[in-house]
Amino acid sequence: MYRPAFVLIAATLAASASANTPVYNANISEAEVLAAQTAWCDALVAISKTGEEQGQAAAKKLAGEVIDAAYGYNLGPVAFKPTLTVAPQTFRTTRDGALAYFVGGDANFKNDSGFALKGWTACRAENAAILINGDVATTMGNVIITGKDGKLTTVDKTWTFKKSDDGKLRIVVHHSSLPYSNP
Repeated sequence: MYRPAFVLIAATLAASASANTPVYNANISEAEVLAAQTAWCDALVAISKTGEEQGQAAAKKLAGEVIDAAYGYNLGPVAFKPTLTVAPQTFRTTRDGALAYFVGGDANFKNDSGFALKGWTACRAENAAILINGDVATTMGNVIITGKDGKLTTVDKTWTFKKSDDGKLRIVVHHSSLPYSNP
């Protein structure tokens, strides 16, 4: 019976592996993706609350920690298109650009007032699709954010996550926009 070469190679490798062989599995699970989205939402609310209770400087410190933990700027440029930006600074491929968007206060990004400082009290992601391919996952759907007045704001959101060598998911693509409204 004919067996393709890759089947024979896989069988040989499986037979030669032992219980003592370290294995690193970089595959992303759906649970990891959902946890990363929830963590992002929780961080947005925490930054907003910190800004209200402790001021912009404390919110900036927290936002920097969140960006370092959640985004892949340590891997290279991140394709980040925030919701409320204007040309020529629509896209934020650097950590400084992301930080300015979230908390403002950067003279290089004068139009940024701090999206995370708008008094958000709740946030949740609703996915239309999750596509997982090994160590990369892309999601598309909505993020629904609640303001302190109880008003809901819905944004269209696409994230791409990459599992880095430390086993953590990092956002490497973040596209956000307001839903189209037919005039």
